[in-house]
Amino acid sequence: MLKHMKSKQDCPFQKLFPSQLEKDANFYMQHAYNQSINAWEADEVPVGAIVVFEEQIIASAYNQTRLQKDPSAHAEMIAISQASRFIGDWRLNECKLFVTKEPCPMCAGATLISRIGEVHFALEDPKMGGLGGAISLHEMPQSNHKPQVFSGTLALECKILFQSFFQLKRLANT
Repeated sequence: MLKHMKSKQDCPFQKLFPSQLEKDANFYMQHAYNQSINAWEADEVPVGAIVVFEEQIIASAYNQTRLQKDPSAHAEMIAISQASRFIGDWRLNECKLFVTKEPCPMCAGATLISRIGEVHFALEDPKMGGLGGAISLHEMPQSNHKPQVFSGTLALECKILFQSFFQLKRLANT
């Protein structure tokens, strides 16, 4: 392994097992949370995303920037591409995106371009969030598409997982 590579930490969190009886925002965010655990296990920043169409999960992904050596391989970007292939169109008007952290400006832009109907995220990102944190791309007056945006679902669980990842990274590299 190269010296500049950071050491990999095992994920101390367990995946969730959402009940199929109530397919609400919490149910779908739990699936996104599970994708963030996949990211951690792949030594990626633990962000997970899923896309829902007609109450069915049609796409799921986690951050893969290191794995793919691609700065655009964010969970949201991968999930949006998967959903477009599933639907057979780039327009995802009837879809909902669930993601464990507020999309960055790149990913927020992709939600606008793909015309996703709803975006749900757990953690707000005041430094780089593109849907209300640092900037509100969905509120641009000239935009012809404005998704509904919801935040806070499963926020505590996602915050603890996200912060723990970076705390353990810092401890391992001291």
